[in-house]
Amino acid sequence: MLITLSALWGGSFFFVGVAVADLPPLTIVTLRVGLAAIALWCIALVMRLRPPKNMGVWVTFLGMGLLNNVIPFVLIVWGQTQIASGLASILNAATPIFTVVVAGMLLPDERATPLKFAGVMVGFIGVVVMIGLPAIDGNSSLLAQVAIIAATVSYAFAGVYGRRFKKMAMNPIMTAAGQVTASALVLAPIALAVDGPLDVAGPGIGTWSAITGLAVLSTAVAYVLYFKILASAGATNLLLVTLLVPVSAILLGSLFLNESLGTVHFVGMALIALGLTAIDGRLWRRKATAKA
Repeated sequence: MLITLSALWGGSFFFVGVAVADLPPLTIVTLRVGLAAIALWCIALVMRLRPPKNMGVWVTFLGMGLLNNVIPFVLIVWGQTQIASGLASILNAATPIFTVVVAGMLLPDERATPLKFAGVMVGFIGVVVMIGLPAIDGNSSLLAQVAIIAATVSYAFAGVYGRRFKKMAMNPIMTAAGQVTASALVLAPIALAVDGPLDVAGPGIGTWSAITGLAVLSTAVAYVLYFKILASAGATNLLLVTLLVPVSAILLGSLFLNESLGTVHFVGMALIALGLTAIDGRLWRRKATAKA
């Protein structure tokens, strides 16, 4: 499920990279969550799942939607108007680093160990390498990169906040549908006010195909997997998936969008990868056991 989720989320950077050529950021994000909500409610209807009637559950959906969709999606899509999709996905790979910090502070069963703290420090160095060193020249789009990092912080809080759905024993399809529905209700009036009415005839078939893939594959299907993994593996382990996301994002970006990355970005990614192995801990424990 982690590998599938990483491919779906990696594809989202490619789909956004196509869509931003014709559509403004808020419109893209609104279409993403709105169409995903329609797809998920159709699935729920077929499975005869009934929407919750408890208003408290919908308030929880709203909180999750803000942290997991509205804030990060807008920041990432806007960031991708300034930087390549591959670089955006690498910066997004810092998500588990912030998740360790947030989960360690807020979740008793996910306290940070010394090895995890070491991983956090190495990962932070990787992020600084990617953002700080390119910022020496005048064409680094620093603000766009900071926006992607801010999105990862929002994702970290969402991973912790989403743990409450496990106690509700709710079907992952219903959880995903409620989250994106709340997000769409928040975003629709904002997008209409900022971007204006959507010109349906304007974008070409490629853009609409990208929007469809972004909504159905990278959002609807992805969030069903997201909530299934979150319930069984916890916030920190779930968001380790973002280490795998840049692989598919970079591959798609290089094949179809003619994007390229500098050496410093791969150095930063390698440091993030090293930090994530320490956060996960299993590889390091195996080495310690083998030496013993």
